[in-house]
Amino acid sequence: MKPVKKVAVLAGGPSKERDVSLVSGHAATKALSELGYDVSMIDVDRDVARLVSQLKAFAPDVAFNALHGRFGEDGCIQGLLDLMGIPYTHSGRMASAIAMDKPMAKKLFSSVGIRVPEEVVAPRARIEREDVMPRPYVIKPVNEGSSVGVKIVRPGDNCPPLDDLGLPADAPLLVERFIAGREVTVAVLGDRPLAVTEIKTHRAFYDYEAKYAAGGSVHVIPAPIADDAYGQAMELSMRAHRVLGCRGVSRADLMYDGTDFFMLEVNTQPGLTPTSLVPEQAAHVGMPFNQLIGWMVEHAQCDA
Repeated sequence: MKPVKKVAVLAGGPSKERDVSLVSGHAATKALSELGYDVSMIDVDRDVARLVSQLKAFAPDVAFNALHGRFGEDGCIQGLLDLMGIPYTHSGRMASAIAMDKPMAKKLFSSVGIRVPEEVVAPRARIEREDVMPRPYVIKPVNEGSSVGVKIVRPGDNCPPLDDLGLPADAPLLVERFIAGREVTVAVLGDRPLAVTEIKTHRAFYDYEAKYAAGGSVHVIPAPIADDAYGQAMELSMRAHRVLGCRGVSRADLMYDGTDFFMLEVNTQPGLTPTSLVPEQAAHVGMPFNQLIGWMVEHAQCDA
């Protein structure tokens, strides 16, 4: 009889996305238990010694990484798991680190012919003092996920306060040209894109609240766009996944202005909450939630 595989689900974490990570972690834990795995969910914090001790005590065959945001999807936890020799879900440490660094990721996208919004990287103090590019534009932290800290500045607006980001005055921020159009997203599973979803929201944009609050957004799948545009969105997302060196599951976010697609970012740790996009796309192509989670565990690995 084949031994039961032990899976440690890593969730929580010290980032601003802790609450969402816990929801993802509980959903993954439930699915894995139903699939017959021996599962232990670990609430991760900044105490690395305790985390190592918990992992050693449970001795998992695989770590299911349900962490979101900094420290969980920027290569930190991936490096620790590589050192411990524990295979893990999602992308490895280098792909995770590059994808989380938005300016660096955009350079790679451009290198393979993917359009990206024009950008300026500038210190917080300068952005608060003056326009660093013509309005409208978008201000983003250079290394956060889930639209944390994103602000749109339109003609006639006062510059929004940036002190709520908790960053020093000399901390760099990313300022991008605002792309008017339709927001779409594509999940990539291994070596294939799943579907294209159009995201609609009554809010100013698809922010953190729109992503995770019930009723915050409407997901239209398949996206009601022309067949050739639909195929292009899938191809661009696969190209972005590959140039970053992602593995497992990723999700690309794009803006479509009716003519061109602009890649905003690739999320290497997409959410697994009840309102999340990847499980919806998997179900759309005939892969139920539990099957998706099981696939991720069976394709876990360490970086070489």
